[in-house]
Amino acid sequence: MNQRSTIDLEHGWGIIQRGITRLKNILEGLPEPQFSSEDYMMMTIYNMCSHNPLHDYSQQLYDKYREAFEEYIITTVLPSLREKHDELMLRELVKRWLNHKVMVKWLSRFFHYLERFLIAQRSLPGLNEVGLTCFRDQIDLEREGAQIDRALLKNVLDIYVEIGMGLMDYYENGFEAAMLKDTVAYYSCKASNWILEDSCPNYMLKAEECLKWEKDRVSHYLHSSSETNLLEKVQHELLSVYATQLLEKEHSGCHALLRDDKVEDLSRMYRLFSKIPRGLDHVANTFKQHVTAEGTALVKQAEDAASNKKADKRDVVGLQEQVFVQKVIELHDKYLAYVNSCFQNHILFHKALKEAFELFCNKGVTGSSSTELLATFCDNILKRGGSEKLRDEAIEETLEKEKADIRFHLQVLARRLLFNKSANVEHERSIITKLKKQCGGPFTLKMEGMVTDLTLARENQASFEEYVSNNPIANPEIDLTVTVLNTGFWPSYKFFDLHLPTEMIRCVEVFKEFYQTERKHRKLTWIYSLGTCIINGKFEPKFIELVVTTYQASALLLFNASDRLSY
Repeated sequence: MNQRSTIDLEHGWGIIQRGITRLKNILEGLPEPQFSSEDYMMMTIYNMCSHNPLHDYSQQLYDKYREAFEEYIITTVLPSLREKHDELMLRELVKRWLNHKVMVKWLSRFFHYLERFLIAQRSLPGLNEVGLTCFRDQIDLEREGAQIDRALLKNVLDIYVEIGMGLMDYYENGFEAAMLKDTVAYYSCKASNWILEDSCPNYMLKAEECLKWEKDRVSHYLHSSSETNLLEKVQHELLSVYATQLLEKEHSGCHALLRDDKVEDLSRMYRLFSKIPRGLDHVANTFKQHVTAEGTALVKQAEDAASNKKADKRDVVGLQEQVFVQKVIELHDKYLAYVNSCFQNHILFHKALKEAFELFCNKGVTGSSSTELLATFCDNILKRGGSEKLRDEAIEETLEKEKADIRFHLQVLARRLLFNKSANVEHERSIITKLKKQCGGPFTLKMEGMVTDLTLARENQASFEEYVSNNPIANPEIDLTVTVLNTGFWPSYKFFDLHLPTEMIRCVEVFKEFYQTERKHRKLTWIYSLGTCIINGKFEPKFIELVVTTYQASALLLFNASDRLSY
């Protein structure tokens, strides 16, 4: 068995380099004899890959093999392409590509020993692959900030498309597949470092910049068909793979951004995660959790404040309903603005906001349901002379926020209308219209009927006054206003019979006669509990005008005939 002689790196690479130079000259068309020393070069490489670690230069040879290709492409191939245009450029590219494959073929033969042993042992890319990917590596150089000739690279890549005669097979299989694979490896490495080093906002900034750069890359030299696949690969590596870890970062994730009102970062989060499949689900769920937590804190705050009050319970409830409901409305305003701006009015976030409010608004506050508190709050706003003095738009905006249970809406609306405490009937109609849009026709049917009923009742009163003025005999001799209502629309009220004073009996009889001329087959039922009277009290030393209920008036009028009564 022959002893393998050792050759040092410098001497051996000098021999190999002379062989490579001869090969380049042949490819360039320069006069050179054909290879007669091929076996000698192969033996040189064989001897430089000794099993003795001190004289084993296999890794250095592998690196120099790659460098030889890069040096040839940069110093010879690219300049020759840059000098040509149009058809000459195409011919030069075809020539250079053929030469490149010849060079790969010959050098792979020279370095065959490396292919068999070093590459197999260390799982390195094959020599053929190393040679053919040197063109593609220009993109990675640019990703790391290096300046490359984009126009030239575009011209080269356009050849793949043109060769396909309208089909993309050459481009997709010959270039794009390898480029996408390389892209995945590149961004996988970057993301694994960034997720550990950066805050959520900083990571998202980097991700957004990378996506912009890749899009620019497509517009400058890649084919437009690559954009979708390229961006999907980048989004997957930067966002999909680390979505949960990124959104749940303890001091800078989604919860922290909502807590600290980082509107710009939340907008960026929406833009990025809207690009990946179901990417917004996690963001919307976190948004819902955050709003629910803030609303629940308001409920607890209201309960704690009420429990610390020592005043009368009704005063406490009255105060708390105003403070609590106002804070709930402010909370809704704040996060509705987030939905409209940061989250671009997306239905997923509207749904999250609605569900969050349903969760905490269903809790009781100071012994009352949130529904009752809201209905009372709305009632105070719409009452004439109420403590809340809001502009027209504010009234509508406030009432549009939430809907209360129909029973409470009907009760407070009826009270406002019957006792003439509504600040503006048109407001009432506007609110009912908004509720109808939100909740549907059946929800507001009775409310619409009540407002319409009241309008008809006023018309009926005008007709009654005209009837009295035209019939002096029918004059009841005191001012009488009657509100006739349709029982189908209004809340049910208990009926109690009452022995009316003579003066009131005269009024009832006159109105009945009038009503029979208008509605022959309609029955009137008098609800005295809803009536009010204004009576003059003759006291010493002056007259006092008294506003009392019908029951109170009936009792007081008895004293016109008696100074003292028993019961």
